[in-house]
Amino acid sequence: MVDTADNTSHDEFSALVRECVEILDENVGVLADIEFALRYEHDDEDELTPDMQLHNLYDMADDVAESERLKRAEFGFSKRQLDNL
Repeated sequence: MVDTADNTSHDEFSALVRECVEILDENVGVLADIEFALRYEHDDEDELTPDMQLHNLYDMADDVAESERLKRAEFGFSKRQLDNL
């Protein structure tokens, strides 16, 4: 026999998650604007220093690649969590 308390809490949780997704959907434009502002706020950080050593460039490339891998992993994790609901 199925426990109705478990179904009720699961239904409440599902409703709460749907509500959160709706709020995010409504505010995705604002979030994109914030991300854009944060990302391009410090354009001077993207400029290369003329006397930079080759090993510094390799380190920077590794940092960028690692950052992208983390973003991809976070996106995949979030997607799997939503798919499981």
